[in-house]
Amino acid sequence: MLIYICLLYYPEPEIRKALVFSLAPTYIFIILGKTTTMALTHNIAAIRVNYRKHALTEDSVAGHPIEQFKVWLQEAIEAQAEEPTALVLSTVNAAGRPSARVVLLKGVDAQGFSFYTNYNSRKGQELEQRPYASLTFFWPALERQVRVEGKVGKVSPQESDAYFHSRPKGSQIGAWVSPQSQVIPSRQVLEQREKELAEKFAGTELVPRPEHWGGFRLEPDYVEFWQGRPSRLHDRIAYELENGLWQVKRLAP
Repeated sequence: MLIYICLLYYPEPEIRKALVFSLAPTYIFIILGKTTTMALTHNIAAIRVNYRKHALTEDSVAGHPIEQFKVWLQEAIEAQAEEPTALVLSTVNAAGRPSARVVLLKGVDAQGFSFYTNYNSRKGQELEQRPYASLTFFWPALERQVRVEGKVGKVSPQESDAYFHSRPKGSQIGAWVSPQSQVIPSRQVLEQREKELAEKFAGTELVPRPEHWGGFRLEPDYVEFWQGRPSRLHDRIAYELENGLWQVKRLAP
């Protein structure tokens, strides 16, 4: 059992010296001078989990993917999974280059999956250029993943207004403050703008929704449900829209 105390110092910019003392179980780094970074100490290739909590069969799933998704989302909420409505939204730009980020699901119904953002943001612009996207949900507590693909369009202004005014007032003001995805000189720019707008809307009962902010809805044509199983023989049930009808298929893991 060893403790390593490392003293890093720089008498000259191009010279680095270190003293290492062996004492006991943990690594303690006392860093003098420039900031340094620690090397990754775990063998990440050896990290694995043998999934065994649930199973997924063709007979057990609903006939429509939205209904099956609602069942799994409800179970994730009841299991107190962290951020059960968080999803990875993947888009592509005009050159076909992909990008992804985490957003929150704000609605799911027969029409599809909806989320809200700044229309002038990178994702907003990419969806304007290429109106197709994929959504990925991951609930480790239940060893489950859902992938959704389809066409994306803006929700109605009335829907955007309704959701915008359901948000806390601070979040409403935040939608006005942030020129999302644009380069800004400092955080102080945002804080100053927030202060100015908070004063402007202080006596306003209903903060107006910015025209550049609103919702998108993804209408799915492919939905895949993944359930972790032992020995990496996972269950994958896919719904694919063919001639207006959903076909259910089992995929190899």
